[in-house]
Formats: sequence, structure tokens, C-alpha cells
Amino acid sequence: MKRIVEIVPARPGWYARWRVSPDLTRCYPVSLWALLEEADGTGREVIGVDCVGQWPGSDDAQAGTEFVRYLFQTPDSGTPEDVEPPSEVPAGGTRRAPGPRLQPAPAP
Repeated sequence: MKRIVEIVPARPGWYARWRVSPDLTRCYPVSLWALLEEADGTGREVIGVDCVGQWPGSDDAQAGTEFVRYLFQTPDSGTPEDVEPPSEVPAGGTRRAPGPRLQPAPAP
């Protein structure tokens, strides 16, 4: 099991791209970055949690979706062509309660 070591807000311009069908992707703005660590203290990774509460490796991601990659676009260059506005319901599903179900690490 992994534990959260640190959480920081994501700067504007970061997106998580998800494949929703073989020829269709959707991007959601990344809300925060989480630094995860293996329970034994080895192996760290950074994951981005998007505005609909999904992250790579989550069991709660929208059914049938596959994480593709994170991408960055400077705010003055606009948004990706496949961006999904956070106020809309994701394709093929209903909105879940906002926010991820991440468990913070206990204080040392």
C-alpha cells in the first residue's frame, strides 16, 4: 500500500488526458499533485488528480477509461481541443462526489 507524503496544488495549464474509446480522448484540468511512497519507504511517484477526482491507478476512474498522459499548455495558448469543462458530466457516467479518496500519511 502506498501513502501520501505531500500534496501540492497544480498550477493552471496542467491536464490529465484519458482515452474513453479507441478514437476519443478527454482532458480534465489537474487540481493537485500528490507524492506517493511505498509503505516500506522505497519507491516514490508523483500523480496528478484531475478536477473530477480521477488519477492513474485509481479503482474509481470512470468505467472504460484509460489514462494516457499529463500535458501542459501555457494558459495563454488556450486549452487542449479535447478538454472537458468541469461543470459538465463526463462521457458515459454520472458525477461522483468531488475529490479523490486519498488517505494522508500519518504524521511522524
